[in-house]
Amino acid sequence: MFAVIKTGGKQYTVRAGDVLRVELIDAVAGDKVQFNEILMVGGEKVTVGAPMVAGAAVQADVIDNIKGEKTIHFVKRRRKHSSQRTKGHRQKWTLVRVSEIMASGADKSGVKAAIGTADARRAAHETK
Repeated sequence: MFAVIKTGGKQYTVRAGDVLRVELIDAVAGDKVQFNEILMVGGEKVTVGAPMVAGAAVQADVIDNIKGEKTIHFVKRRRKHSSQRTKGHRQKWTLVRVSEIMASGADKSGVKAAIGTADARRAAHETK
C-alpha cells in the first residue's frame, strides 16, 4: 500500500517503513504524528482525492529534528565599490518514519496532526 502526502509545500510518495526528511514540523523526537493532507491512496484499489482523500491519513514516528547542509550565497558588487557580502542558510528538517497508512477512519485515531512550526505559532497566537 502506498500514499501520496503533501507537507511543507512538497508531495511525497510513501510506504510503511519509509524514512522521510520533511520540512520542520511542530514535534520532538519520539512523538507520533499524523499527516492528514493525502492526495492519493493506492494498493489493490487506487483512490484519488479531489483535492484530498476524505478520511485518509498517514501516521509516522518522529526520529529527530536536524539541520541541513549550509548553503553559501556570495554577492560581489561592481568594481570600485569594494562591496562583498556572504549570506548563509541552513534549512531545518524533521526525520520521520512512516508507520501506518490509513485509507479511512483517520479522524478517530486521536494522533496529533503534523503541522509546520509557522502554522503552530500562528494557531497559538490566534488562541490567545
